[in-house]
Amino acid sequence: MSEQDITVATRLNVFERYLSFWVALCIVTGIAIGKAGPGLVGFLSRMEVSHVNLPVAVLIWLMIYPMMLRIDFSAIRDVGRRPKGILIVLFVNWLVKPFSMAFLGWLFFKHLFAGIIGPSLGDQYLAGTIILAAAPCTAMVFVWSYLTDGDPAYTLVQVALNDLIMLFAFAPIVIFLLGVSNITVPYDVLFYSVILYIVIPLAAGAASRAALLRINGPAWFEGVFLARLKPVTIVALLATLVIIFAFQGEVILGKLSHIVLIAIPLLIQVYFNSGLAYGLAWRLRVPHSVAAPGALIGASNFFELAVATAISLFGLTSGATLATVVGVLVEVPVMLSVCSVCNRTRHWFAEPTAVPVVEPAKRPIGRRA
Repeated sequence: MSEQDITVATRLNVFERYLSFWVALCIVTGIAIGKAGPGLVGFLSRMEVSHVNLPVAVLIWLMIYPMMLRIDFSAIRDVGRRPKGILIVLFVNWLVKPFSMAFLGWLFFKHLFAGIIGPSLGDQYLAGTIILAAAPCTAMVFVWSYLTDGDPAYTLVQVALNDLIMLFAFAPIVIFLLGVSNITVPYDVLFYSVILYIVIPLAAGAASRAALLRINGPAWFEGVFLARLKPVTIVALLATLVIIFAFQGEVILGKLSHIVLIAIPLLIQVYFNSGLAYGLAWRLRVPHSVAAPGALIGASNFFELAVATAISLFGLTSGATLATVVGVLVEVPVMLSVCSVCNRTRHWFAEPTAVPVVEPAKRPIGRRA
């Protein structure tokens, strides 16, 4: 392992550094619980209101709410300072990423892997990967940006913009791409998912942030409150995966190879989109401190929202939910590899040059202007 890789690893806490291992452990634990306690699994599955599983909904809220607290929407007023970097990432996130994923999903699940997985699961996996790609990055990207010495203000602006755009674009994009793929999705269920998992936690996070900053100040908010909440997101994510795989146990035991099959188009589209964002930034002479977060933002996903939406639309035991969970499984090693590439290619980008300060010319004494 190189010195750069060691530095990257030591900046992450134990959960973040080994998230893929914890996800794999949760898969095994969930399957074991599903086999050993079918009565408990059945009881949890019946705790639903309007097709929303209550234990999973609570855990997903615990995943999303701490991230929303970190978003400072006042930073959007600075968006015009580096328009090229912002426009590149918005282009990749909203005009390339969902559509490239839909194409790759169609190619692999409906054609190349069709003989292995069958048409029904092919539709489910395609739907899950589309939902995953239509939910771009959120606050987790702050960690990846930090590892590449990215501009924190730029990262903050981009995350805030993504969350705002997601309010209006997520549902229409998902419905359009699933419709093109001949997968029927009830619009009202997706609409309520956006309200439940984006609008409400976003509003709650913004209101809580403003109130706590006003009462206790930024030092306490950043150093104490957010620090205490930081493990909550990861623990809630892992608990959600245990429940999901407790429901999915029988399916997975018979289809372990499907996890590998799902991961293949996911990995292709992640590296394609991050490479596209990074290459465009290099071509347009965007500084590395902006280009690196742009590549990371183009590669990452709001997998908490994707998992929640897949559960709401297709159910806990669906192939669509499994596809979004595979996105969680590959997220950390993929993002660390993108960080490593960005750090190793820093020399491709010219260092920003400071504007020289020109002293005003002094007039000779006694001479009139």
